[in-house]
Amino acid sequence: MKTSKVLAGIAAIGLALSLAACSGGRGDTATTTAAAGANAGALVGVAMPTKSSERWIKDGDAVKASLEKLGYKVDLEYGEDKIPTQVQQISNMLTKGAKILIIASIDGTALSDQLDQAAAAGVKVIAYDRLINGNKNVDYYTTFDNNEVGVLQATSLLTGLGVLDKDGKETGKTGPFNVELFGGSPDDNNATFFFNGAMSVLQPQIDKGVIVVKSGQVSFTQVATLRWDPATAQKRMQNLIASTYSDGSKVDGVLSPYDGLSIGIISALTSSGYATDKLPIITGQDSEAASVKSIIAKQQYSSIYKDTRQLGDEAVKMADDLLNGKTPEVNDTKSYDNKVKIVPTFLFAPQVVTIDNYKALLVDTGYYTEADLK
Repeated sequence: MKTSKVLAGIAAIGLALSLAACSGGRGDTATTTAAAGANAGALVGVAMPTKSSERWIKDGDAVKASLEKLGYKVDLEYGEDKIPTQVQQISNMLTKGAKILIIASIDGTALSDQLDQAAAAGVKVIAYDRLINGNKNVDYYTTFDNNEVGVLQATSLLTGLGVLDKDGKETGKTGPFNVELFGGSPDDNNATFFFNGAMSVLQPQIDKGVIVVKSGQVSFTQVATLRWDPATAQKRMQNLIASTYSDGSKVDGVLSPYDGLSIGIISALTSSGYATDKLPIITGQDSEAASVKSIIAKQQYSSIYKDTRQLGDEAVKMADDLLNGKTPEVNDTKSYDNKVKIVPTFLFAPQVVTIDNYKALLVDTGYYTEADLK
C-alpha cells in the first residue's frame, strides 16, 4: 500500500511538472506572439543625415520600402547635415510613438538625450553605418568593415601609382611620389577608422620615402573635412596646390575617403591646370554614379563599393527581430567601442571598384544599369 501511494505521488508530481513545463512553454510563446501582435504595423523611425549625397537617398528609400513591405509604418527623415534638425526629428519620432529607431547620425555624440528618452520608453536603437558615441542606449550597429575600407583605399592608391601590383605585392618602384591626404568628418566615428586603416598601409611607404606628403599634413586633425563637404575639400586642394606645389612639382596621388570629396578635389586640380587625362591617382568611397562615370572616364582611379542593399536589409532584419521578441544576429562583438560600451555589430565586407571591374561589381549585380552610368 505504501509503495502504491509513493508511486502515485511520484506520478502526480511528474504530471504536475509536465503540465507546468507545458504551461511555461505556451506562456512564452503566447507572450512572444502577443508582443509580435502588439507590434504589427508599428512605427519605425528612420533618421538619415542628408539628401545631398546620392548614397543616403538610396539607403533611406530602400530601408523604408523594406519595412513597409513587412507591414510597418515608417517615418523617414533627412537632417540635411544640421545637428539640431536631426535631434528634433528623432524627438518627434519618439513623440509619434516609434517602437524602433534606425539612425545614421550627423554627429555621433549629439543624441544622448534622445537615446535616453528612447530607452525610457523601451525603444531600441540601431545605429546605421555611423556609430553613435557616448551613450549606453545604442543597442545594435550595422556597417561595413570601416578599417578595411581605409586599407583598400590606400592599397588601391599604391596600385594606381605602381608601387604595388594588382596582387598587392611591391613592384620595386621607389618614387618618390607626392601624395596628399584627405580625411572625413571629425564628428563621424567612421572617418577615423577609414584614415587609420589607410595610414596602416601608407605609413611604411612614407617612412621609406616612397610616398612624400609634401604639405606635411599627415594627422587626421589636419586633413579632416567637416560634414564630408565637397566644397571644403575643393578649397583645401586649391590651397595645397597654391602653397605647396607652386614650385612646379606635381601631385601624383590623393587619398580621398569619399566620392563627393573626390569630385571636389578633381575640380580643384583641373581648375589649377591639370589636364583631365593626366590627373593624379585619386581614391574614393561609396561608388556614387557620378564618380563611377569619372572612373570610366579615367579621371578618378578607384572607389570603394559598399553594397548598401545588404546594409539596409540587415537594419530591417534587426528591427523586425526586435519587434518580434528575437535577438538580432551579429558577427562582431569586439571592434566598436562607443566610449561607453562595445556595441554588438553586423559587419559587411567592402570592395574596390576600378575601371577593370566596375561592370562585374556594379552593373551585373543590378546595383546600377548601364544607362545609369552613361
